[in-house]
Amino acid sequence: MSDDPTTAGPAEPAEAAGAATDTAAPAAEPAVDQALVEEINEALKDVIDPELGVNVVDLGLLYGVNVDADIITLDMTLTSAACPLTDVIEDQAASALDEFEREVKINWVWMPPWGPDKITDDGRDQLRMLGFNV
Repeated sequence: MSDDPTTAGPAEPAEAAGAATDTAAPAAEPAVDQALVEEINEALKDVIDPELGVNVVDLGLLYGVNVDADIITLDMTLTSAACPLTDVIEDQAASALDEFEREVKINWVWMPPWGPDKITDDGRDQLRMLGFNV
C-alpha cells in the first residue's frame, strides 16, 4: 500500500507537467488538421449518391477522414453492401478533392452498418424534396 501513495504522489506532478507539454504541442496540429478535415467534408458534399440523389456526407456515408502529407483516406460505407456504383462514388470523391492535391483512397467499411439514423437533418430535407418519406 505504501507503494501506491508514493507512486501516486510523484506521478501527479509529472503527469501534470507532461499534460501541459503534450497539450501544447498537439493543440496546434489538430486545429490545422480539423480545419482541413472540415474543408474536405465540405468538398465531399459535391459527391452525390447515384441512387438516392443526396450527397454522401448528409446521407451519413462518410465515417472518417484521415489526412497524411500525400494521401486523403476516407472511411466510407454504402447504403447497401451490394451497391454496384462504388466506382462512381470513388471517381466523384477524387474529383471533389482535386484541390487538395493528394491521392484519395476510400476504405469501404461495413461496421457500424449504415442506417437511416445516420442521415443528417439536411439530408432528410433533401430526401423529402426528392419524394422520399423519412
